[in-house]
Amino acid sequence: MKQRFRLMFYFPKTPKNMGKFMNKLVVVSVKMPEGLYKELVLRIPEGERSNFIRDAIIEKLQNTPRPDKILELEKKIGALENSLSEIKKYLAELEILTFEKGKMNPHAFCIDDLDHKIVDYLLNYKGATTSELSQFLETNRWMALNRLKKIQKRSKKQLGKPIIEFYRGERSGKKKAWWITEELVEE
Repeated sequence: MKQRFRLMFYFPKTPKNMGKFMNKLVVVSVKMPEGLYKELVLRIPEGERSNFIRDAIIEKLQNTPRPDKILELEKKIGALENSLSEIKKYLAELEILTFEKGKMNPHAFCIDDLDHKIVDYLLNYKGATTSELSQFLETNRWMALNRLKKIQKRSKKQLGKPIIEFYRGERSGKKKAWWITEELVEE
């Protein structure tokens, strides 16, 4: 059986990072197993239970990261990743950052089976139009085009150079087709 009791907290002495939240008297209702309640009654005298529970809550809150701090850290990490990809892009443009032939696996930029099928098709047929890919994948052209652009964007962000590219002119008998960037691909 669970016991329910009410606690009244007043936080006169507050840790420096908790001060702005602890200035009012608050009533909290807590449900706990009867055994835990009996243990609390046995170990903590009646007048000190509120302080004991308040201190436990404060300690737990101090050890729990705040969501706004986590969000702030995620934003900073995102900004650092973007800066790094910009640096890689500029180094690739200046041909300072180079990739040895046969060092990149184009499947590393795929997120699901559809992406893997696209990359396999491009590797096997040495290039493809969006229409050819959509027929092979049994989906519409826009889905195939969207996936191609996402693979291109992910690889460009990580490498500074896209692993697949669109070429409007004629190459190997195909016009307006997508190609694997040969210099980056594993053999």
